[in-house]
Amino acid sequence: MDTIVYTVDGKEKGRYELPTFFSTEIKTALLHEITTGYLANLRAGTHATKTRGETSFSGAKPWKQKGTGNARAGQRNSPLWRKGGIIFGPKPRDYYQKISKQKRKLALSMAFANLVNENNLVLVDLIKIKEAKTKNIAMLLKNLKVDGRKVIIALPKKDEVVKVASRNIANVFVEQIANLNAYQVLWADKIITTPEAIDSIKEKQA
Repeated sequence: MDTIVYTVDGKEKGRYELPTFFSTEIKTALLHEITTGYLANLRAGTHATKTRGETSFSGAKPWKQKGTGNARAGQRNSPLWRKGGIIFGPKPRDYYQKISKQKRKLALSMAFANLVNENNLVLVDLIKIKEAKTKNIAMLLKNLKVDGRKVIIALPKKDEVVKVASRNIANVFVEQIANLNAYQVLWADKIITTPEAIDSIKEKQA
């Protein structure tokens, strides 16, 4: 399987033979499991509410039991009252889900395969800009006809110039291709990368 390689001006330069992991059979159940796990592991789990025993109220009875015309009341921290305790409210907890290395690797290959199937992989011969200016990245996106989309620019190695130039554009993220996970690949409408970047993870995904 091969695909077109473009220049930064959006013109065809040649073709590139994609590694075999781009042809991985896609299993929706595994992708769902992995993405659910990634999202769960992003949760802080710091949510908390107070029970009636934790609220700051006097234990005194609000009014006498009979004769006032009011309903009977024992304490002001009742869950039925404003600012009272919460019944079965959320408490801090750990949402972490363990994901095996083999599943992460397989899911990433599937996500890349889906990317190619949906024609959302954009290969560029070289991603390099001279100055860290937003207009330079905006022009690149426009030339490749991916502006206005959710885009990940996947680089073979860290490039602060490209990263700084991209940070003012909504839904455009710069990441090293070796650090991508299946959830990120599935999230993106388009992924812009280079043959060099794909070659750098060929052995890792094989």
